[in-house]
Amino acid sequence: MNNQNELAINGGIPVRDSKIFYGRQCIEADDIEAVTGTLSSPFITCGPKVTEFEKRLCDFTGAKYSVAVSNGTAALHCACIAAGIGPGDEVITSPITFAASANCAFYCGAKPVFADINPETYNIDPESIRAHITEKTKAVIAVDFTGQVVQIEEIRKICDEYNLVFIEDAAHSIGTKYNGDSVGSLADMTTFSFHPVKTITGGEGGAILTNNKDYYDKLTLAHAHGIIRDKQMMEEGAHEGVWYYEQIMLGYNYRMTDFQAALLISQLSKMERFKSRRKTIVAKYDEVFSKMPEIIVQKEIPESDTCRHLYIIGLDLEKLTCTRKEFFDAMSAENVQCQVHYIPVYWFPYYKNLGYEKGLCPVAEDVYSKIMSIPLYPLMTDDDVDDVITAVKKVVAAYRK
Repeated sequence: MNNQNELAINGGIPVRDSKIFYGRQCIEADDIEAVTGTLSSPFITCGPKVTEFEKRLCDFTGAKYSVAVSNGTAALHCACIAAGIGPGDEVITSPITFAASANCAFYCGAKPVFADINPETYNIDPESIRAHITEKTKAVIAVDFTGQVVQIEEIRKICDEYNLVFIEDAAHSIGTKYNGDSVGSLADMTTFSFHPVKTITGGEGGAILTNNKDYYDKLTLAHAHGIIRDKQMMEEGAHEGVWYYEQIMLGYNYRMTDFQAALLISQLSKMERFKSRRKTIVAKYDEVFSKMPEIIVQKEIPESDTCRHLYIIGLDLEKLTCTRKEFFDAMSAENVQCQVHYIPVYWFPYYKNLGYEKGLCPVAEDVYSKIMSIPLYPLMTDDDVDDVITAVKKVVAAYRK
């Protein structure tokens, strides 16, 4: 370690004066105007903006049907309900994801089963999916990790072969395309999240998209208490007047507000700009980091035209004298705050108490031990991007063997 880098890591002058974080929303004046205008309207929930946003999502993705919900977890839960997942069923998913991708199976009384990931793309491995199918398997929830789409054709083939429901967890991948077709129109059901660090945001919010009318009808019921107001669907002779409604299944209050929808409509109109900026930053990162032997760059399948939500660097720790935590802390000292996505879901105490053990997915566990997310969002300036690159280079130089 040279003296300059030793000083920097141990309290010297950082690369940046102010902290930059791994993700940040982009809220502009017209977004605020869209929200305040809706707050001044007669409808702030259960109104026309939600319907408009659902239509805009269909137009953007090419899906036939869209149901807007309160968050991405609600979207996954509703998708599982529509898929008919219940007690005794198994749902195959990835361990390198936010816990909701697996928890949604538990919400329905089913069991999540973890398939391993591809060591280069970090997405779920279709062959591992196949290896984990049993007579209890009901569905596959494949996660578009970082925004790169999963191997749609291979997973579709497996699901068709075993009569499984294909749910694509696209919380990271709105704007991504697979062989020219937009995410949202590819799987049996696709779920989106609109959390503030995602590509577009409603503060919170989510959606489920599908081309299947039966799934759409079930999703509509599941997210709104299982209640109907269409008298043609009611028990014969039961309709008393305009106030009358019936509950025909157990549903939930997963509705989106109109002011969230208004913000999302405004955000969706900026999607191409957001996508372009993210791709520009990713290209610059790839160019630099692919030339550094100490850094492992996530690979992409050629079918995926990716709008990246996260940028992951992997550390070749055999070429460095530090641990992942020491590298992470050194980046923070340079005022570049990274994050790690994700701890393998089955490592959590809740899962361990249910009998899940370490070692289930050795590739995922190995990948987890090396990765961290560095800043990526549209508001990053070129100087911000350069600062992140400089910080990575500085820390690598400090710990290079």
